[in-house]
Amino acid sequence: MKRLRTLALFVLAALPATAEAHTGVGLHSHGFEAGFSHPFTGLDHMLAMVGVGLWAASLGGRARYLVPLSFMGVMVAGGLLGIAGIALPMVETLIAASVAAIGLVVLLNVRVPTPLASAFVGACALFHGHAHGAELPAMANQWGYVAGFVLATGLLHAAGLGLGMARFGNAEGLLRRAAGGLVAVAGLALFAG
Repeated sequence: MKRLRTLALFVLAALPATAEAHTGVGLHSHGFEAGFSHPFTGLDHMLAMVGVGLWAASLGGRARYLVPLSFMGVMVAGGLLGIAGIALPMVETLIAASVAAIGLVVLLNVRVPTPLASAFVGACALFHGHAHGAELPAMANQWGYVAGFVLATGLLHAAGLGLGMARFGNAEGLLRRAAGGLVAVAGLALFAG
């Protein structure tokens, strides 16, 4: 448990504060490295992925791993749709809406069965994955890119889980819900902007 919290804090400390940087180009424009860095370059992706971990932590039990795994699996499917050039409607709008929705379920401490929570985050993940895949730079190592963004997603989920499972005495539920509120507000700002 202590290692998970330490990892979560390390990951959060290493996050840049840029928003909606969906380029996949620049100094690290190929393979695993580009895929790994991509989720850390967009505030919308980071907030959604950390939010999923926070919600999974609050749901407890098997949801702690099934909800994040559902997000990751459907994100890969969405990424493959994007790589294949299959368009989805309103991707950026729905990504922003998903950030707000994920933040709201954490803020409101929504309790649903794990399969329903998994389906909800999966629906959100489809658009996040599509954005990753559609913006995939032309490169020889597309599977390395996919592996990189899946690993980064897992680390962001772990950061959310670590934060959500951290013990803060009587304030732990309040702090988790406050974090959800911040995610929701940021999602609404992205949606409006």
